Amino acid sequence: MKADTEGQKKIAPPSDIVVGRQAVTEALKSQRGVNRLYVATKDNAVGAIIALAKERGVAVDFVSRERLTAKVGGLNHQGVLASVAPVSYVEPEEILQRAAEKGEPPFILILDELSDPHNLGALLRTAEAVGLHGVLIPKRHTVPLTATVAKTSAGAVEYVPVARIGNIAQAMQELKKQGLWIAGADMDGEQELYAADFTCPLALVIGSEGKGLGRLVKETCDFLVRIPMLGKINSLNASVAGSLLMYEVLRQRRLAGRQS
Repeated sequence: MKADTEGQKKIAPPSDIVVGRQAVTEALKSQRGVNRLYVATKDNAVGAIIALAKERGVAVDFVSRERLTAKVGGLNHQGVLASVAPVSYVEPEEILQRAAEKGEPPFILILDELSDPHNLGALLRTAEAVGLHGVLIPKRHTVPLTATVAKTSAGAVEYVPVARIGNIAQAMQELKKQGLWIAGADMDGEQELYAADFTCPLALVIGSEGKGLGRLVKETCDFLVRIPMLGKINSLNASVAGSLLMYEVLRQRRLAGRQS
C-alpha cells in the first residue's frame, strides 16, 4: 500500500468512526446514534455541524488535527469526525412498549456511569439471555455503544434495545410514574438479593466500576439490594454483579409464573 506525502498509510477507519463533513452531517441527520463529535477546525460549515450536534444532544470535543489523523489512518477528515454506535439507539418509551407487547412486567437495566466497554458488552449479553426488555444509559459519563461493546456482547447488541437518557435520577422518577419499582445494587443494601421481590415491574440500577451508585441515584431508588460476600474481597466486577442480579430476577419471575 502506498504511503501518503506525510509518510502515513491510508487505511479504512474503524467501523464506529464516520469521517468528513458531509458524512458526519448525514450521520447526525439520520437515526444512527452518534456518540461524540470531534472537531479540529472551525469555519461556517463546521459551525453548522457543531450546532446540529448540540441540537441532537451529542457531546463535542475540540482536538488537534494530529489526533484526528491518528484516529483515521491518514484519511482526509476535513477537521471533523464522529464516533457512532454500531446500532441505532431507541427511545425509552419503546422499551416499555416492548414489555407491553410481550405481556410481561417491564424489566429494565439502568447503568450509572459505567466506564468499561467490556462490562457493558458483557451486561448486554446477559440481558439478552434473561429476556430483559432494554437498557438505559446516560448520554454523558457512561461508555456508549461502540464496536468493542458490540464484539464483547457476542451479538446481543443487535437484540437488546438501548436508550440514552439525560439525567438518571429524573429518568428513574419518570419510570416510577409508569409503575416501575427501582432497585439499586449496593454493597450496603438493606436486604440480600434473594430476599428482595423482583417480580414487580422493575428497573435495576448498576453503578460504576469504581464508585458504585451516585448519591442522588441511590436516594432515588425504592430499595437497595446487596450480593452476599463471604470472602475477603468486598466487591464484584460490575458485569458479574449485574449478571447475578438479572438471573435472580429471571429465577423469581419463572417461579412466580409456575405458581400462578
